[in-house]
Amino acid sequence: MRRIIILSFLVSFLCVSCLIQNPKKEDCDVKQITVARVYEGGDQDIVFAEDNGGIYYINRGLEQGYTIEGVRKKVLNKSITLHLASTLIGSSSNHIAQLTVGDEILFTEFN
Repeated sequence: MRRIIILSFLVSFLCVSCLIQNPKKEDCDVKQITVARVYEGGDQDIVFAEDNGGIYYINRGLEQGYTIEGVRKKVLNKSITLHLASTLIGSSSNHIAQLTVGDEILFTEFN
């Protein structure tokens, strides 16, 4: 019984530590990438892939009115700047909180 309680606590901690809530610009890691592919991921996500295998996503981007083709036209084979949200424990994620091409903000979660 004790093992089940400890295991439940560890699993709960791991799940909560991966959550991203209300990202702040100052808490994000900024990364510049060149987009090699744009495609739909699970749960209506828009996924951006680099040639080296790195992937980043806009959570439920398709539900927010963006389209894969529209995004492709703006970012494919271009250098973009990403603000990547941090998890509750401070580690970086692949969750895009803001995406810019040059000076144009294409997507943001910042208020």
